[in-house]
Order: sequence, then C-alpha cells, then structure tokens
Amino acid sequence: MKLHNFFRSGTSHRLRIALNLKGIEYEYVAVDLRTEEHLGAAFRALNPQALVPALVTGELTLTQSPAIIEWLEERYPNPPLLPAGADDRARVRALAAIVGCDIHPINNRRILEYLKKTLHCDEAAVEAWCGTWIQAGFDALEELLAADERRGAFCFGDAPTIADVYLVPQVESARRFKVDLEPYPRIVAIDRACAELDAFRRAAPAAQPDAR
Repeated sequence: MKLHNFFRSGTSHRLRIALNLKGIEYEYVAVDLRTEEHLGAAFRALNPQALVPALVTGELTLTQSPAIIEWLEERYPNPPLLPAGADDRARVRALAAIVGCDIHPINNRRILEYLKKTLHCDEAAVEAWCGTWIQAGFDALEELLAADERRGAFCFGDAPTIADVYLVPQVESARRFKVDLEPYPRIVAIDRACAELDAFRRAAPAAQPDAR
C-alpha cells in the first residue's frame, strides 16, 4: 500500500493512526501542501479532488478518509475499530462525525486559505474562526463523554475506536490554533491515553519524514 499524505493534514493523521492500529504496513508518500503539490497533474490523476490522503492498494485508489477507514474495518476486521453492537457502533460513529463532519471540514487548509487570501483575514481572525468551531464541537463531545457511564480510558471502552482515531488529530489541531483545552478534561485524558500507544505516537505529525 502507498499512502499519499501530508504530515500536518488532520485527515492524513487519522488514516495513519487507523493503519497503525490495524498493523498494516504502508509506503509513506509525502504530498507537500505548502508548495501546492496536491494541485499538480500527477496528484490530480490519483484524486481529482486534489485532497489528501489517497491510499493506493494494488490497482485500487481510495480517497476520503472516512471511506478508507470503513474499508480498512471491512477488509481488516481485527483488531476492530468499531464495537460489536449496532447501537454502540452508532454512538462511536456519532462521536467521530462531530470531528469529521462538523469541526474539521470548515477548518481545513483550503477553507483557511480562502479566509486569508480572498477575505483577507489576519492570523488572529483565522485562529478565532478555528477556535469557534473546535470549541463548539468539543463542548458537545465533552458532554457526551461525561454522560457515558461505560466509558473507559478511550472514547468508548478500554480500546481505541474510530472515535479516538478522529479525536486525536483534532486535539493536535486545537493546540496548533491555541484553543484552551482546560474546559475539556475528558478529551485531554483520552488524548493522553492514546499518546501512550505506539500506533498513535508513530502517526503523529512530528514523527513523519516530511515534518520540517
């Protein structure tokens, strides 16, 4: 497998975590968003949307991290990243979707580039924009985590699920945009528990070959 990704991309980060948790080896292919390599013809041939990540496995090229993670879960079911029961799966998917649908899409690079280059927002305004939506999502996540009496060290139970796969990169982004995490002790505790696992440590942006 070849993973075309960027070290600081949240979607790339979450996919690296999922691959590591599944114990799947892959070739790391850096796509430099800073030089707009993703907009070039070579990468567009892989993904016409010009977005990372893209996972090439044999003759198949997969895009969109939610679809790729679900594909991994179906093709490589052990260890599972979703609980056994339908009700619990729905709960875990909902936690992941708060990040994947409601926080990350409006804070990703192309949105921030539009804010800066088209709307002429300064760095303070961009950070305020990001902080607003991260805090809104984290407020809900923290409340949901607090209400779950069965929650263990992770978002659901005592083993990582896709909820943790999505959450950890978003916490990384929150720190980058100077979001105060003090109101979110459960989120911080989960991030700390994940950081103890090799799969998460190896997936961290700072650990990637293109991080410089």
